[in-house]
Amino acid sequence: MKIGMLTSGGDCQALNAAMRGVVKTLANNVDDLTIYGFSNGYQGLIYGKYRILTKADFSGILTVGGTILGSSRTPFKQIREPGEDGVDKVHAMKSNYEKLGLDCLVILGGNGTQKTANLLREEGLNVIHLPKTIDNDIYGTDVTFGFYSAIDIACHSIDCIHTTAASHNRVFIVEVMGHKVGWLTLYAGVGSGADIILIPEIPYDIDKVIAGIKKRQESGKNFTILAVAEGAISKEDAKLSKKELKKKIAKSPYPSVSYKIAHEIEEACGVEARVTVPGHMQRGGAPDAYDRILCTRLGAAAGQAIIDKDYGNMIGMVNGETKRIPLEKCAGKLKSVDPKGKMVREIKALGISFGD
Repeated sequence: MKIGMLTSGGDCQALNAAMRGVVKTLANNVDDLTIYGFSNGYQGLIYGKYRILTKADFSGILTVGGTILGSSRTPFKQIREPGEDGVDKVHAMKSNYEKLGLDCLVILGGNGTQKTANLLREEGLNVIHLPKTIDNDIYGTDVTFGFYSAIDIACHSIDCIHTTAASHNRVFIVEVMGHKVGWLTLYAGVGSGADIILIPEIPYDIDKVIAGIKKRQESGKNFTILAVAEGAISKEDAKLSKKELKKKIAKSPYPSVSYKIAHEIEEACGVEARVTVPGHMQRGGAPDAYDRILCTRLGAAAGQAIIDKDYGNMIGMVNGETKRIPLEKCAGKLKSVDPKGKMVREIKALGISFGD
């Protein structure tokens, strides 16, 4: 059996753990196994850059963050367009797959990666996708790997800010990763006791945000913590078209929405408002225990799907059980926070504001 493997898109803490789960399962159930590890995501498959991996390569990597294969971004919207060197990306990937005589290609990545995986399936390749992203926005699975590890880091960042905010009577904004969805900001905000949580799915009214801060001041609370997704958007901007919004952002004097909010708070409340951006720290470090277990299970389930020759699936986690979800049913779909969902209602009942 010949298996190709690649990790595409942004890295996260548990990619190695997931690959280990796949290989250990195959190695324990297949007599003749060869693993081809493609370097730097789809770029390795396009240009035939790979190395043959042994079981030893997957030993001791359960707790190691990042990816032993390297990663890169190959945007799906450009996958059909020839590169600057004129290479037909899809043809090259198919050609290298066939040249090596692969039985299956295991692809680890997020939404864009998944769409390309589904395209390769449509082109006749045997593929299995494993859902990786700290954003937790892949449709069809309850959770993606990397999500809970990133929550821990984001929570720790906000925890650290709490003490300095209280000491200096300030408003602090912690900007959490998440351009399109707010799962990470939502969980981190709740887990660290943030007072205001702003996410893309619930456009905020700056007047409501300011009112929330003043209410805390009037009740004797001398500081406020905001957990703000990098994709948070005001009600005003949410009414703009994508083109109009992009143009407005390009002209903005602020590096991100958090700095704009900080300026508006200072103007209205007369307090210092500081911004902290943990940034790529949220992707780094060792995976937490939850992700190690999750990836071991997802990897094992992926290995079994390959043994069963049941290709063209994403291996997800649904109601605590691994499940094979056909790629055509989940690729290209986004899992967003429901603004009227039970979790949001419960959090609002605590007195936490979403600025709406």
